[in-house]
Amino acid sequence: MELIKNFVEIIIHLDKHLYELVNSYGSWTYGILFCIIFCETGLVITPFLPGDSLLFAAGALAAITPMKIHWLIILLSLGAIIGDTVNYWIGFVAGPKVFTKEKSRFFNKEHLERTQRFYEKYGAKTIILARFVPIIRTFAPFVAGIGKMAYVRFITYNVVGGLLWILIMLLGGYFFGNIPIVKKNFTVVIFAIIIISVMPAVYEYLNSRRRSSET
Repeated sequence: MELIKNFVEIIIHLDKHLYELVNSYGSWTYGILFCIIFCETGLVITPFLPGDSLLFAAGALAAITPMKIHWLIILLSLGAIIGDTVNYWIGFVAGPKVFTKEKSRFFNKEHLERTQRFYEKYGAKTIILARFVPIIRTFAPFVAGIGKMAYVRFITYNVVGGLLWILIMLLGGYFFGNIPIVKKNFTVVIFAIIIISVMPAVYEYLNSRRRSSET
């Protein structure tokens, strides 16, 4: 319970925590952010880590702190692309065994099945679209690996999706995060980003429930 409380606290005051991180660790902040983005996209056991909101806040802070936006773009793009690649190969090698288990301590099968439906609906471009949908973002490359998607095709969508996600979120924060009205209501903006991000997943979930009830 305490862990959940601390996590919510970090999300709510993400700008303050990041500012403290920059002040305390300086250039090491790049490495910490790289690890968070890598884990959020590369490990199916950490879909709860902040993604969109973290990138927006990092971009906003890059405009007012010694952090360099170009280094953030380069390093976090690498983190997102490498993370998806690792996730793909985990799914390719170990995914089928995990997917056949009814229960698992580390994997949420419901998330896997939801991503599978998302993947069936949007095809290979799911790898790009999923970048902007929490939970789905973490499981999409894993499911692509399970489905034995051709790696050349996967890496193309992976690079395009990763760059788009990082650029849109970081530059959005960099150019708009410090506008007075946004800065004054930063917590509201962060929650708005989170809500907008999860709306496609909620819509897909409600649709699947409706289809199930009809059948």
